[in-house]
Formats: sequence, structure tokens, C-alpha cells
Amino acid sequence: MSDDHPLLSAVLDLHQRIRAAVIEACARSEAATLSEVAAEDADGDTIYAIDRIAEHVLIDALEPAAAAHGPIRLVAEGLPSNGIVLPQGSDPAAVRWRVIVDPIDGTRGLMYQKRPAWVITGIAPELGPATGIEDLVVSVMTELPLRKQGAADRWWAVRGGGVQGRRCLLATGVETVIQAQPSRCADLRHGFAQISRFFPGGRDLLAALDDELMTCVEGPPPAGRALCFEDQYLSTAGQLVELMTGHDRFCADLRPLLRRPLAERGQPAPMCCHPYDIAGLVIAREAGVIVTAPGGGPIDAPLDCVADVAWCGYANAVLHRRIAPHLDRLLRERGWR
Repeated sequence: MSDDHPLLSAVLDLHQRIRAAVIEACARSEAATLSEVAAEDADGDTIYAIDRIAEHVLIDALEPAAAAHGPIRLVAEGLPSNGIVLPQGSDPAAVRWRVIVDPIDGTRGLMYQKRPAWVITGIAPELGPATGIEDLVVSVMTELPLRKQGAADRWWAVRGGGVQGRRCLLATGVETVIQAQPSRCADLRHGFAQISRFFPGGRDLLAALDDELMTCVEGPPPAGRALCFEDQYLSTAGQLVELMTGHDRFCADLRPLLRRPLAERGQPAPMCCHPYDIAGLVIAREAGVIVTAPGGGPIDAPLDCVADVAWCGYANAVLHRRIAPHLDRLLRERGWR
């Protein structure tokens, strides 16, 4: 697979280096240290101490590959808003590839040792300001494990080439092949399905939509019993992995649609998913997960660090046909679309 894209081998190596650095930092640091706020960036994101661990690796790992196969434009938190061109000093007009990286997606869960985080990288041909999420041709996602874990996964895909997965035994470094297999279930009963609502501000609106959607799709819940369940995994990469490994059947992140209803309440816009969070898109789609914009169709957002992204993921085509029309109608009734 490393020959399927000229930059893939370098990105896989980058992810391994980040994982090693994060594992070491988590082993020697307590949650109170890792969760210290290091900075509040100009785009509204909070940078925690744990986020700083991986930043220094990016340029060192990618510059040799950029010299051989680039130039590239590297886009990531902590860099200028339009990214940087590698090799440094190269002509921006000569850039061939845009590489977008989230060194740690799921920071909050990892720094408190609640849930694994993920390294995410996406590669797209450089099309200038028009370069968007749907231009991605390569995705790589690597699990950043909790201290108590004995294994960690990594996934990658080149568009049209299927998915590759590996599980690494952390004590030995030995890897085995793993397969992606989204759920084949035709309904949501006794399965995980949810609309993301991670942070205060608008959670009541999203919860009400979630309840109404589940009732539209499956009917009212039986008295005293659970119809389906939810998992608020605070990592977009983690959510995509849950869909492509059969753990979740439906997941939607609609936070950007709350901007207007929250403004009508006099509340600020919510913190949202950004393009680097969903840069693992190629893997999910190659695994068979259907990922769309809330109204269906492609995700229309630039491949940068600041755009707000709404998305819906369905484990299979049957669930997409069952859920999407109800969701679209409910969003229109609320004036969110």
C-alpha cells in the first residue's frame, strides 16, 4: 500500500512517531499536567499541554517526503491559517499536494485517560483555495491508546483501493491485519445510534432532535426498555472507526446548524467539527460507510483549519434510506437547513 501514493509511507511513519511520543508522555505525566491549557488559538480552539507533544514531529517527518514528491502545503493547528509550504522556501505556486493533519483528535478523552484519541491525516491534490474535503484521496488514522491498553489500531486508505488495517501489540510491536466491517443491520434496534452533543450550549436542541428522529425511524420506545443506545465519543475519527467496525449504526454531527437557533437565544455559536477532524473520510467510505452532508450529497467545506463541518454517517445503504429522509424533514421543519 505504501506505493499507492507517494506520500503515504511518510505519513504512516509520522503517525508511528506521534503515537510513540504520546504513549511516552502519557506514561510519565498525570492528567493534571496533560490537561493544562497551553493556548487559546485565534480560531477559538483550546490547545492543551498534551497537544504540544506531537507538533514538533510534523515538519521533521514530512519535509524529506515533500522534497522528494512535493512541494506540499501542510495544514494543521498551530500553523498559519493557510498552512506552510514544504520544503521550506519552496515556491507556493509549485505545490502538488495538500496534507492536513490533526495530531491528536480526542484530546480531552485521552488526557483524562477515558478514551483513546487518534492521529488523522488527509491528502488531497492542491487546488488552491478551492481545495475541499471531497478532494481527499488518502486518509490515515492511528489510535493513541490509553495507558492500560495492550494494543492499538491504525487504518489507511487510498481512494478506490480499499481499506488497510493493522493492530499493534504495544509490548512487542508485532502487527496483525484487521478488517473493517460496518454493521449490516437494517434497523437501529438494540444498536448504537446518536447525534453528537458534546458541550454545553444547544444540547437540548440536539437531544430533542435525536429523540424525535429515533421515534420517526423506529417508533416510540417500549415502556421500561431501551430501544437503542448512544455513545458520545468525543473524537470524529473515533466516531468514523465505530461506524466502520460495526459498533455504531448511525452518527451525525450537526453542531454547525445550531448557529442560527443559538443566536436567536442570544447564545454564541458552538464549537464545531473542523476539516482536519474528518480527514479520515476516505477510510470510512472505502470501508462502505455512507458519509454525507446533513441534506445528503457531498460535504462542501474547504480543506483548512477553520471551517465548520456538519456530517452524517450511516453504516449501510439500508440505514441511509431509512434515516436520511426523516432527518432531512426534521431539519427543514426546524429551519436548520
